[in-house]
Amino acid sequence: MLNNHDELAAKNKQFLWHPFTQMKDYLAEDPLIIARGEGVKLYDVNGRAYYDGFSSVWLNVHGHNVPQLNEAITRQLGQVAHSTLLGMANVPSILLAEQLVRIAPTGLTKVFYSDNGATAVEIALKMAFQYWQNRGIAGKHSFITMNNAYHGDTIGATSVGAIPLYHQVYKPLLFSPHIIPYPYPYRDGGEKAAVENTLERLEKLLDQHSHEIAAMIVEPVVQGAGGMIIMPDGCLKKIAEMLQAYDVLLIADEVATGFGRTGKMFACEHDEVVPDIMAVAKGITGGYLPVAATLVKEKIYDAFYADYEEQKTFFHGHSFTGNPLGCAVALANLRLMEERGLVADVAEKAEALEGLLAPLAEQPHVGEIRSKGLMAGIELVRDKQTKESYAWNDRIGVRVCQLAREKGLLTRPLGNVIVLIPPLASTIEELGEMVQILSESIWEVTTQKAVGRP
Repeated sequence: MLNNHDELAAKNKQFLWHPFTQMKDYLAEDPLIIARGEGVKLYDVNGRAYYDGFSSVWLNVHGHNVPQLNEAITRQLGQVAHSTLLGMANVPSILLAEQLVRIAPTGLTKVFYSDNGATAVEIALKMAFQYWQNRGIAGKHSFITMNNAYHGDTIGATSVGAIPLYHQVYKPLLFSPHIIPYPYPYRDGGEKAAVENTLERLEKLLDQHSHEIAAMIVEPVVQGAGGMIIMPDGCLKKIAEMLQAYDVLLIADEVATGFGRTGKMFACEHDEVVPDIMAVAKGITGGYLPVAATLVKEKIYDAFYADYEEQKTFFHGHSFTGNPLGCAVALANLRLMEERGLVADVAEKAEALEGLLAPLAEQPHVGEIRSKGLMAGIELVRDKQTKESYAWNDRIGVRVCQLAREKGLLTRPLGNVIVLIPPLASTIEELGEMVQILSESIWEVTTQKAVGRP
């Protein structure tokens, strides 16, 4: 296999179009080309090591090149690489479904597979819509989402997204949901005011429109791409209770937060909430293969369970749904998580991470540090007293992450928010080294000399 940086860089420039990447900027720089991974580090084709500080887009669990996960895929390859779930089943898909129901919030009893977070959300939206149709309640056709929400990039998932930068250009293609605030204590007057505003807006909306609302979709506890916003304790529970009172379904998007990332197996558990529908992906295979699932309560499944002639079938599917290789490595991932007590371990390491991050609050341009489990965001501001944000053209987050890469840490910014989402298996020592690199990078970029001011 070709491993020469210059030749690969030339082919990269000639043939590849990267996601969420302005190619004009990207091609002006020397591209990073990863050759291999080991533990919590990635290595480029020149042999240089980097901490995987965002878990290869938020999904790595045990680190890279894990023998138990490698073996699970190899063993399954000796059986069958793929067999469709359309009208038949395969062994790993059945066994994984059983395990997902076992570890999910009690009451989620059926598993519908897909292959990424956006499709898991797309399925959830279509299920919620058809659920009411199948019950003969045709008027419930709209959805509630929250501002700055991100649920994926397919049309339905984009429709319930609410980050203008990502979603505005596609408005003519999308349906329009109702939008209420996600509680953002740092910018909404503190926890109490932020939660009250969210709940008041939701109650008013439900009081006026619940007869036509099929479901509300929520990123439970942590709003990821919106800036690592942490929902105050108890808020999700009150949202769930309100939706139940008004007969509106709750969809929990656990794509980023599921499988131990927040210190619970699923983020809903922090508030003891059982959603009607739950979308999961990312950590399900330990970061190895694209598998996703949409879990539902029995009442959702029952609304589709009917005689053939009634045409209540859920007409949705994907070619690689329930792929045996992916399901096999997902099973191995869950076994390894259980053997290592990884979820409890994350909860303990979360406290250590908070302590490691705390000194950054003393820096003059760190507005707020937010974390839950091993999901952290550091919001940078031009003025700490007024909370004035940096302008988009300052590229402050981009520049911090570029410098961090030079120092040996990979991550991506969310505007002015620097993200740290390390593999769950990271040691406290490794977390400390990652935080040190971020601290140095933030300091150097946000000082007057670094930003080019006199």
